[in-house]
Amino acid sequence: EADLGERLDDLDLRNDLDIPDVPPSTDSTPEILKRALSGLSARWKNWWIRGILTLAMISLFFLIIYMGSFMLMILVLGIQVKCFHEIITIGYRVYHSYDLPWFRTLSWYFLLCVNYFFYGETVADYFGTFVQRREQLQFLIRYHRFISFALYLAGFCMFVLSLVKKHYRLQFYMFAWTHVTLLITVTQSHLVIQNLFEGMIWFLVPISSVICNDIAAYIFGFFFGRTPLIKLSPKKTWEGFIGGGISTVVFGFVFSYFLAQHQYFVCPVEYNSETNRFVTECEPSELFQLKEYSVPLLLRAVLGWETVNMYPFQMHSIALSTFASLIGPFGGFFASGFKRAFKIKDFADTIPGHGGIMDRFDCQYLMATFVHVYITSFIRGPNPSRVLKQLLVLQPEQQLNVYKTLKSHLVEKGILQPSLRG
Repeated sequence: EADLGERLDDLDLRNDLDIPDVPPSTDSTPEILKRALSGLSARWKNWWIRGILTLAMISLFFLIIYMGSFMLMILVLGIQVKCFHEIITIGYRVYHSYDLPWFRTLSWYFLLCVNYFFYGETVADYFGTFVQRREQLQFLIRYHRFISFALYLAGFCMFVLSLVKKHYRLQFYMFAWTHVTLLITVTQSHLVIQNLFEGMIWFLVPISSVICNDIAAYIFGFFFGRTPLIKLSPKKTWEGFIGGGISTVVFGFVFSYFLAQHQYFVCPVEYNSETNRFVTECEPSELFQLKEYSVPLLLRAVLGWETVNMYPFQMHSIALSTFASLIGPFGGFFASGFKRAFKIKDFADTIPGHGGIMDRFDCQYLMATFVHVYITSFIRGPNPSRVLKQLLVLQPEQQLNVYKTLKSHLVEKGILQPSLRG
């Protein structure tokens, strides 16, 4: 039995090492573009394809912004599912010859479970009044984490039951592959939506900064690039990196000034249970009110100004755009290393000239995490609106106890006068 076990382990190891290459991506460029650009060199042909598709994507993005915050949430969910599909498909193609049972089914099942957990948490936090009016939803919210854990346990048990001899190690590889993919896509997209609820400006400025950095780095690298930046991405150059960084900081500063003038972009996104709509109406916070700042002495001689009026958020935009320029590209380098490990050019061929959706959002997920950490560390304070929503979910007796405790506290601090009645 020991010899048989050793032989099976050796066979398992050889099977794991004998991984076929992923087939190359196909060219999905529309025929009309191919014919129109047929006379150009491959370098300029790629330039025009990328440029045209970039303008199309930016136009679509502006249209969705105009349609409102709910459509932006739908967009984030759609991008998340597509990114998950692209990464999982690579795993499926690599290990397809082994015909692992239930792999695809379990992968999508775990995606459903994790989304149920995160979006349920969002509903509990931001839609408390809406949930309170519907008894069925109250049950789901009250036992949300238990239900989520039970759903995950069902998938875990299905995975254990699907284990097959000679492929144990391979199946655990794929189990880890699925969970790392969930960590990269679902959790990060959840943070994107959390940022959106803080105000659309916290969603648009970071995303636009990454897009600007990507475009500017490509343009500077295309025309002036001479010095290689990193071996993982041979086409990346120092000229593109520096030119893209400076352009992104300037863009973020100017773009923030424009957005900070409109309530639609700066107000937190809230759900109005009476109209069943998302609203963005508020009195803008101090971050979005013009203030006078003294110009540093070194810049006074150049600009000729002693003071300048600007929004405090513009100072935060410098931090956001600096991160998008210096650290954000490492998300792209990480993705490049992943693709090189499996000998593929792109994650998919969804967007001609660009690759897959994941190829365009590899830096965005890293940026979303930074923005969420930045908001919780330097911006967000106590949120009375959220506390009120939580209080409204409590039972009347619990609400009365909270009221008595708060009243007693305010009387002790001298904010309220003590009641004449004992």
